[in-house]
Amino acid sequence: MKKEFFPAFIVYIFSWLLSLVLVLIGAMSQGLSFSESLSFFGKALTSTNFAVAIHIFFVLLYLIFLVVRYFLRTYRKRGFKIMSKQLSLRFLMPVLLIFGIYKLLVFKNSFEHFEYNWIQTVENRTGISNDLYQIDGKHRGMSVFGWFNRDFSAIDDLIKTNTEWVAVIPFLDQENEESLEMRTPREFGKWSRRDSLHIKTISALREKKIHVMLKPHLWLGSGWRSNVKHTNHENWDIWFESYRKNMLHYARMAAETDVELFCIGTELRSSLEKQPKKWLLLVQEIKTLYHGKLTYAANWDGEYDFVEFWNEMDYIGIQAYFPLTNKPNPDLQQIKQGWKKHTTMLSNLSKKHGKPILFTEIGYKSESSGTIKPWEWGSSLSILSKQKSDKTQQLAYQALYEEFWDKNWFAGTYIWQWNTQTKKENAPTNLDFSPRFKPAENTIAKWYNQVADE
Repeated sequence: MKKEFFPAFIVYIFSWLLSLVLVLIGAMSQGLSFSESLSFFGKALTSTNFAVAIHIFFVLLYLIFLVVRYFLRTYRKRGFKIMSKQLSLRFLMPVLLIFGIYKLLVFKNSFEHFEYNWIQTVENRTGISNDLYQIDGKHRGMSVFGWFNRDFSAIDDLIKTNTEWVAVIPFLDQENEESLEMRTPREFGKWSRRDSLHIKTISALREKKIHVMLKPHLWLGSGWRSNVKHTNHENWDIWFESYRKNMLHYARMAAETDVELFCIGTELRSSLEKQPKKWLLLVQEIKTLYHGKLTYAANWDGEYDFVEFWNEMDYIGIQAYFPLTNKPNPDLQQIKQGWKKHTTMLSNLSKKHGKPILFTEIGYKSESSGTIKPWEWGSSLSILSKQKSDKTQQLAYQALYEEFWDKNWFAGTYIWQWNTQTKKENAPTNLDFSPRFKPAENTIAKWYNQVADE
């Protein structure tokens, strides 16, 4: 028993050390310093999800260890010929069978008879934004990730799609919905390595004449930021103070980098309901530091009715993941019909507050059910159970712009999401939100190339 326990213990320790190394590499690649990365790992240790993931990782490593040990022992006792035979029958054949089934499912679920006529003439290949925003005031925006390696050459690919605005998104870390505080800056207005990466990204974008929305996001290890909950006023006050420190920190960054738009919050419904006065005071504080335009990103499901400071904003920001159809594989008219009631509501909301509507996020996965619940995330294994559909994604964007682009109360869109690290060869089996290397990319480029007719 002791002999079996020792290797398991060694693999267990190794799995934790390897996890530490991987987390440090991942955190530092996103701009965190070594000490900040260690702190991030320390906080992750208190997360139940992280602990479960580590133990799953340990089990996988230990299974690999057992397989390798078994075949080594067989080799020593019975020779290479017997080991090779058992390796083929007991390991390689099952692995090849599983791999074959996987490939078959991927082929079946990614097959789609969809011919799209890619229009290259609408693309901007000059490397400099056309800045049509100065003509019609529309935000031709994209939420962009993947600046980790500081390779800003990917900006030219954005410009090719006629993107003129980019949402730069710092993440604020909080463990769960009940956490009293989120991670706050050590010193107000002093930039961490991650902050410095955001500043360099903003500078690189501005050199290409791209406008910037700075949009800090609260990110929870488990749960959803809209459901942050506390049991008493004192705890709510502690939570809001940590949020306030972050927003003032990034408001100063917005001012110093001269970004044109600052988003003061995203999908924080419970706080809006519980702390309306604190939000009003925060807006006034932000305005003493930053003098550009402001918005708040309210979720599509009615959160906009709880915002008491729209009159202080320049745009009514909407996270526009509205459900549009009930069935998969919709045609263009079905998707457009699904927008009707939402369009009326948005028009009335704009008239009520006298502010234009800005879709601070909108996106569709490239799967056949992408317009049913657009807010749902997939995973790397979605291709095994979901049907890929570039057509549904492309039609969703076509319907969006046909429905909204020329409306005078509509200020534009920020597409969720564009990853600068996306590989073209992965696009045929990629079901996620990214339109990159998919027909939706060209549809977005076509509409972003058009001056709105108002």
